[in-house]
Parts: sequence; structure tokens; C-alpha cells
Amino acid sequence: MKYISEYRDPGLAERLLARIRERSTRPLRLMEFCGGHTVSIARYGIRQLLPSRLEMLSGPGCPVCVTANKDLDKAIALARIPGMIVTTFGDMMKVPASHSSLQQVKAEGGDVRIVYSTQDALEIARGNPNRPVVFIGIGFETTAPTVAASVLQARREGIGNYYVLSQHKLCPPVIKALLDSGEVKLDGLICPGHVSAIIGSRPYEFVPRDYGIGCVVSGFEPLDILLCVDMLVAQMETSQPRVEIAYKRGVKPEGNQVAIRLMDSVFEVTDGHWRGIGTVPGSGLKLRSEYSMHDAEEVFAISPGEPVEPRGCVCGEILRGVKTPRDCPLFRRECSPENPVGPCMVSSEGSCAAAYMYGEHDGG
Repeated sequence: MKYISEYRDPGLAERLLARIRERSTRPLRLMEFCGGHTVSIARYGIRQLLPSRLEMLSGPGCPVCVTANKDLDKAIALARIPGMIVTTFGDMMKVPASHSSLQQVKAEGGDVRIVYSTQDALEIARGNPNRPVVFIGIGFETTAPTVAASVLQARREGIGNYYVLSQHKLCPPVIKALLDSGEVKLDGLICPGHVSAIIGSRPYEFVPRDYGIGCVVSGFEPLDILLCVDMLVAQMETSQPRVEIAYKRGVKPEGNQVAIRLMDSVFEVTDGHWRGIGTVPGSGLKLRSEYSMHDAEEVFAISPGEPVEPRGCVCGEILRGVKTPRDCPLFRRECSPENPVGPCMVSSEGSCAAAYMYGEHDGG
């Protein structure tokens, strides 16, 4: 199968669904850990297609959504420094922080610019040598190598006015934190495709070993996800949980060693702050001391104050799988993509935005 249309073949989908229905004999609760999967599951109505005894939950797989207000406030404080240029991916602009958003700061006169890559941010820094340029580094292991590469390039070219505010997160530690909490009992994990393309499948081996839960890395097309569910059902029905890859065209067990070495050369592991989850040890990345001259937190004095959470928003509970968008009293009322109260409605990979877009609030 080489072409997108083949990964969306209705006949193949029906055969996979028939096999899932035949194999599935007991209730199972599965959770996906990738915002791309969240969107695909909603877009193709996969929850509605699966047997009702298979429950699909969304986890903390949207990097914009899991960025805590504590960290968002830092980005906004930087954007308010006179002469500062803040660069960011577009889905960060509307995310509401404690008292404002990057979009609001821009409307007030702050120089906040949307970029499509770190190369754009570097080009802005080259073109404005007398002004500091900060790139807001969000994302999981997927984007961290490209940010690391930009720091190395800035060092190599002598671009001394380029800085990074690292808000990167690591996935395996937060998976462990959620499983340790015992708040939601899970039977299987749909492991993130893009993250696993970097780190491989081996970092998840602790999950079946220590928790007796199945793990399958999935791609993003409907047949990818159905195959992943089929493999998880087979694992748990036979009581043989293990780590498997249903996305072999993109993921190898060892991952991308070049990207991993690049990331490790610039970043070191630190604690990460997750919305709705709190501080998870060893789940964040910060620049190593030898690159501190490019670390926005080290160079600039920013004191954003105590973070404040949006009243009534249950985004944190949605990210933990405790609630769904339909459980939020603000969903489709006060909170919509045009007027988001919380980040799960802002990002295109957010659970609330996906449910709103594809009608999961009323049965799809």
C-alpha cells in the first residue's frame, strides 16, 4: 500500500472492523497519545464504527494543549519586552494564558510573528541584528530536533540575537505518570506516530512489562488506526500485552538515531509542566549550559506572576482522559474555535476542536 487512497479503502476498513468485532469479547479502554490520532478518530467516525465495548479516550497528545499557563505566561511576558520579536507557530497565537494571549499582545503593538519553521525565525534574526528574536519552542520529541538544529546553526553563523524559549515535552514520562496515577484504568495505548518516528518503539517497553497494558504505534490514516485497534484487541484478548508497530513505513524500533543525537547534543532533560497533570519529573527539555546564550529564560528577566486557570474549563481533565469535551459545560456555548476559553479548543489537534469540527458532540 503506497498511496493515500489505499489507506482509506472502505472495503479494507470493513474487513478490519469485522475482525475487530469477532475478536473483541470484553470491554477494553484504549487511549491515543497523539493529537493527529485524535483528529483522525473524530474525522472518520472511528468511535462510532467500533463495538460499543471498546472505549476510545484521548490523552495529552496535543503539544499546544498541554502547555501550562505557567509557561504560556512566560511567552507573553517576553512578547511585552520593548524591541522584542517573538516568533511562534500559528496555533499558539490564540491560546488563552492567565490574562492574555500572544494574539492580544500583538493587537496591543507587540511584535509577534507567525513562522512555519525555525528557519523562518533564524531569517528574521538575520534581518534584525539589533533586536532580540525569540522562538517559542513547543512540541514533543518530534519538533525538538529541528529546534536543536536551529541553535547549532545560530552558533555556527554567529547569530547572537537568536533565542529559544524551550517548552518541549517528552512523551514516555507522562505516559508513566498517567498510569501511576491510576485515575483512569487503561487496557491499551495507541502510541504516537510522529514522536515514535524519532524515538522508536523501544521507550514504551516499560508499559506492557510494568503495567500489563498493550502498546501499538499507529499511523494517521483510518486503516492505520483500525489496524492498531485490531492489534491491541488481539493482545489483550490473549493476555499477551507487548509493544508492536502498525506504522512500519514511518517507525523503526530504534527510531531516528541522527535526530536523537542532535536533540541530545543541545538539550538536557528537566522537569516538565503539563496542563492538568502538573510537574512530571524528567518530561521536559532545556538548553544545555553551553548554549545558555541562546536560552531566553537565562538571558531575559521575565516574571509573569502566578498563573491563573480559566474558570469552568475542564481541559486539564480532558487531557488526562477523565472527561470528554461533551462533559465540559462551556463546550459549544461560551467556548468555540472563534472564542476559545481553553487550549483544547484552539489547536487543530485539540480534543475539543476535533469534537466541534466533526460533530462528535451530537453523535458524529
